[in-house]
Amino acid sequence: MLCFSTVLQAQNNPFNNTERFTVRGSVVEKDTRNPIKNVNIEVNGGSYTTTDMFGEFKIEAKKGDELIIKHQDFETVYYTIQDNERIMVLVESTSMEDSRTNVASKSRNTQIFKSLIDSAETYLKKDAKKSLQFITDALAKSSSAKENAEVYDVIGDIYMYWKQYDLAVSNYRISIQNIPSNETKLKLAKAFQFNKNYQESIQTYNSVSKKDLSKWQLVSLNEGLGDVNLLTKNYKASIDFYKEGLKVAEANKISAKITDLNSKIGEAYSASGNNEAAKDYFSKSLKLATTENKKRAAEEKVKVADFQNNVSNYSSEIQLRKEALKDIEKVGAQNQAIIDNESALTPQKQNYKIGSALALLGDYQNAILFLEKSIAEADKKEDLIVQKDATRRLSDVHRDAGDYKKALSVYQDYVDLVDKVYIKKEQEISQAARFSKELAAKQNRIVSLESDRELSESKYQLTNEQTKRQQLVIYSLIGGVLLLLVAAYFMFKYIKQQRLANNLLALKTLRSQMNPHFIFNALNSVNSFIASNDERTANKYLSDFSLLMRAVLENSEEDFIPLKKEIELLELYTKLEHFRFKDKFDYTIDVDENITIEDFIIPPMLLQPYIENAVWHGLRYKKDKGHLSISIAQTKNDEITITIADDGIGREQSKALKTKNQQKQNSKGMGNIKKRVSILNAMYKDKVDVFIEDFQNEGDTGTKVMVTLKKD
Repeated sequence: MLCFSTVLQAQNNPFNNTERFTVRGSVVEKDTRNPIKNVNIEVNGGSYTTTDMFGEFKIEAKKGDELIIKHQDFETVYYTIQDNERIMVLVESTSMEDSRTNVASKSRNTQIFKSLIDSAETYLKKDAKKSLQFITDALAKSSSAKENAEVYDVIGDIYMYWKQYDLAVSNYRISIQNIPSNETKLKLAKAFQFNKNYQESIQTYNSVSKKDLSKWQLVSLNEGLGDVNLLTKNYKASIDFYKEGLKVAEANKISAKITDLNSKIGEAYSASGNNEAAKDYFSKSLKLATTENKKRAAEEKVKVADFQNNVSNYSSEIQLRKEALKDIEKVGAQNQAIIDNESALTPQKQNYKIGSALALLGDYQNAILFLEKSIAEADKKEDLIVQKDATRRLSDVHRDAGDYKKALSVYQDYVDLVDKVYIKKEQEISQAARFSKELAAKQNRIVSLESDRELSESKYQLTNEQTKRQQLVIYSLIGGVLLLLVAAYFMFKYIKQQRLANNLLALKTLRSQMNPHFIFNALNSVNSFIASNDERTANKYLSDFSLLMRAVLENSEEDFIPLKKEIELLELYTKLEHFRFKDKFDYTIDVDENITIEDFIIPPMLLQPYIENAVWHGLRYKKDKGHLSISIAQTKNDEITITIADDGIGREQSKALKTKNQQKQNSKGMGNIKKRVSILNAMYKDKVDVFIEDFQNEGDTGTKVMVTLKKD
């Protein structure tokens, strides 16, 4: 009969009672240092594994779990886990007593290697560069395929945490190439999912051997397949996988997973449109979450509140968010920590959503209070995104409540915040690009180190054989070319990502500049009616204008919207302009009945400025009554042409009538449209084309704008 002792290399890295982490360990004989394989390793929470041929194991656990170590040759061991410690079970054949003494490792090199791995994991969430430096040093000390697999597995974990999913995929694959591991395969599948390689994720999950998985891993496998199918909108498959995972979790009493899977099943049913089934599962998950801890309860309340918002049950949504706010305050007080602004569990986000729900119920007074509270909290936490959104919603509420002066004042605050967000986004893009570049440099260093080591080993083996020296030169050249290709790939990816981010930010900025310009012009129209004491006309105009402004703001965050929505917006806008200048022009809007409107999408607010120019700079100055024609016709199977024509005074005469300031403003507006079209064509392969011409017909002048739109 054998006995054991444990060596605990504790990390100064405390965890809370709910966060799960990986505990690593090994079981070896004391005298010979021979590993003992097939030792049963189990956690009372449900995770299970066995030692491999090297006597080592990894198992998921959390602080306070009891680790159970079983083998036929020694008495069962029980140990309470305190943190992500490395555990060594030392077995000897002379006594039944437990011996818990510090034991020197098999070699100093191995001890240093494990210490470096532990250090890399300790800094994983704190400092990516320092963690990668430790792991680079560990790679230099590794002396086997198993140690290489462990190194690249940890590198993958580092990149996963810092959201560099493509690099995580590369390193998990290298780890599997060294030593295949189901745990690493599950991580690789998750990395593929986050990198939006959904089919590769599904293939990786399906390649995992279920019979070799612990109960916890089996639940994670089904949960992962459910997540990927939910993202690809295969709701039935998603629900089936979630239910299979829930079945295993319930059978093995894995409480945390039971809560999560009930919640995810509810989310999948909601996405598929089955709100009644979703309601039942959300009710279960909410009840289970309240038995875990305040943070988990708050998370579930927020998720269920989002569901209640989707089904327009605003009263229940408000109640859940208020309860979540209390839980969030308690979590902050207990942990003495500030919740990250990226989290849904921030007071500013919940106050903003409560205010929005109250506004939808028509309770404008309380809605204003919660939105103002959200703005103050967001300002305090420097959360510009929520501050901007809450300010815009507050403007809407003041407008709906009839306080147009206050609405306009708050909206100006919103415009100022948009500029601040733009500046902050530029800084974030710059910082993210610099961070990605530094991580790419570290990755190149790791690849280079591995290549150098392989090269040195090859060189040592080839010293006595002249014929193989030529191969060494070839391998060196190939290695250099590969390094250049890897460096070029990361540089290309970095440049491409930065260009895309810059384009998206530029589009958002241009849209944010157009919306205030459009709204202030429309409010000037309202002002003219009020100035002429035409109160009834002003009320009628303002009612239609509020519908138009709501539609414009709803579409303001999108690059493209359905053509049908844009036509509805144009009809409403043209109606408003005709309402004011009915003695100046008539208009017609013709849509070819053969066009399948649903097949086309268009950038929002693309056509409105051209109609505005036609009315304000062409038809308005015409002495007799003019005509505005808007027509949509199909020119090819995958292409339509939108024509905006007026018989106004023409661009040359209009330009002569304008002041220098008016010319500058008009030029700026048209310039914004040209920039939007240019950026969108660069991103979506020449989807939109705009052509403007002056025409003259039987003495009449005018302007024609032709917008060509390709099918998505």
